[in-house]
Amino acid sequence: MRERVTVPMLRNAKGTARRIAMLTAYDATFARIVDAAGADAILVGDSVATVVQGEATTLPVTLEEMEYHVRLVARARTRALVVGDLPFGSYQSGPVRAVESAARLLKAGAAAVKLEGGVHVADSVLALTRMDVPVMGHVGLTPQSYHRMGGHRVQGRRDGHDAGERDRLLEDAHALEQAGAFAIVVEGVPRHLAAEITRKVSVPTIGIGAGPDCDGQVLVLHDVLGLVDRRLKFTHRWAELGDAARDACSRFVDDVRSGAWPDDAHSFH
Repeated sequence: MRERVTVPMLRNAKGTARRIAMLTAYDATFARIVDAAGADAILVGDSVATVVQGEATTLPVTLEEMEYHVRLVARARTRALVVGDLPFGSYQSGPVRAVESAARLLKAGAAAVKLEGGVHVADSVLALTRMDVPVMGHVGLTPQSYHRMGGHRVQGRRDGHDAGERDRLLEDAHALEQAGAFAIVVEGVPRHLAAEITRKVSVPTIGIGAGPDCDGQVLVLHDVLGLVDRRLKFTHRWAELGDAARDACSRFVDDVRSGAWPDDAHSFH
C-alpha cells in the first residue's frame, strides 16, 4: 500500500528527481483506475464541461456541478490527492466568494482547490491560504479566459505586461507563489517560458502543453485513454479505448438483434 499523498508532499517535490503525475477524473470508477495507476494527484477539472457534458468551453459548468463530481471522486477514497477546480464565476468577484466556493468543494471531499489567473486573483489566493485552504494556481492558457484569448491559444509568445504576455505570466506565477499557492499549473506556453517559470518559483510547476521542464505533468484522462476524437499537439493517446468501446457496443447490438444474447447460460432457472 503506497502512502497517501498530501499537500506538503507535493509542495516538497520541488527540486527532487521525482516528477509529479496528475490526471483528471470526474467519477469514482475512473478515480480508482487513476489511483491504482499510481498518480500523485487527481484533478476534478472544470474540463468536465467539454469532455463529459459536451460543452464547447469550460465556462458553463457550475459550482454545484463541480461539487457533485468532487463528491463522486472523493468516494473512491484514493491515496492520490484530490484537487477540485473552482469554476468560472465562483471566485472572480473577490476573496469572500472564493472562500465560500472553496469551502463547498472541501466539504464535498477535495483536499485542495485550483483556480485560474495570477496577479488579479492573488488577493483571493491569499485569503484562501490564510484560512488553511490549499490552493493550486494556474497560469498561461487559462480556459476560463477563452473569450479574452480569442480561443484556446498559446500564451507568452510576446514580451509585455498585458494579460497573456511573457512578462505578465512571470508576474502571475510570482504573485501566486507569494500568496501561498502550493503548486502552479502552467498551460499552453512555449517550453522556454515554462522552464523559466519553473526555475524562478519555489513551488512545483505542473505542465500541460508547456514542455518537459516543469516539475510535473497533467493531462485530461479522456485524451490519455483515447476516449475523445480530438488530437491536440500536446496530448498523447496511451490507449484507444474509444475504438474498443465502440467495437464492444457494436457487437452487443449485433448479438441482441441476431438473438445470440442472452443465451441460456446467462438466464435464471
